[in-house]
Amino acid sequence: MREIQYREALREAMTEEMARDSRVFLMGEEVAEYNGAYKVSQGMLERFGPKRVVDTPISETAFSGLGVGAAMYGLRPIIEFMSWSFCLVAADQIINNAPKMLYMSGGQFGVPAVFRGNNGAGGQLGSTHSWSVESMFSSVPGLKMAIPATPYDAKGLLRTAIRDDDPVFFLESERLLGFKGPVPPPEEEYLIPFGQADIKLVGTDCTIVAMGRPIHFALQAALELAKEGIHCEVIDPRTIRPLDIDTIVASVRKTGYLVVVDQSWPFASVASEIAMQVYEQALDDLDNKIIRVNNDDVPAPYNRTLEQEMLPNAKKIYEAVRAVTYNA
Repeated sequence: MREIQYREALREAMTEEMARDSRVFLMGEEVAEYNGAYKVSQGMLERFGPKRVVDTPISETAFSGLGVGAAMYGLRPIIEFMSWSFCLVAADQIINNAPKMLYMSGGQFGVPAVFRGNNGAGGQLGSTHSWSVESMFSSVPGLKMAIPATPYDAKGLLRTAIRDDDPVFFLESERLLGFKGPVPPPEEEYLIPFGQADIKLVGTDCTIVAMGRPIHFALQAALELAKEGIHCEVIDPRTIRPLDIDTIVASVRKTGYLVVVDQSWPFASVASEIAMQVYEQALDDLDNKIIRVNNDDVPAPYNRTLEQEMLPNAKKIYEAVRAVTYNA
């Protein structure tokens, strides 16, 4: 193992898959000549050339549609959104066409495309540039969705996504791009199967489910709670579609309590879906209601202090666990 940044893990995954399969190519705004807006694709143009690392116009509608067509033709595009907030203008292409094409064509045309980029608040970017899209798009059948929280998961999940025959929404975080973590060297190939949650921390007193950047807040809260004798089990689903509900339910049956952390707005959120599935399968095992920790139900503020207060954080998770376990 060596310590590399989250962005480096993404780059390695794309580079290794492009070297392995000539059908794979990267396209998006500034991915080539500028080495990526966040330097995720640094050096890839020099290695693979302009036919496989393609700078696009500033039109998500156009290049998303081009990517869907390329995938139907047999290629395997990686389509980068500078921010998932910008994907909304391409909604017809990515959620009305890509996930439904295999079904509507009677199995004749699949769309093996990966749509990837930064999701959620990146830090004082304002309301229209701080969307967390998982709750909006995860309800659409025909697509898969991954939300990696560590460099290890980012690389393993992205390689799996690129090889998948279905469209995959790959939600990264600008705030995590510089985060370092252990990743095997390139000669040790590994894939992380979709629908396989990771238990980040084993515990007995309360289950915390979190995905993406909030998993790090959940771990911080769990460390503080452990000092008080409350030992939490922290689970990262890693993929929302498919969702490994079995691992979550098994943990709840052990601990009796559940807190779900999700950087979507609370109404119709991923946290709501997870809570409902747990209620359906493990109601009798719960010793209290499920508590959700979401973004506040407001547009993301520009002000730094207000933005931090609006988002899930370790303090909110700590307080939620204390409340659900009757320690408030």
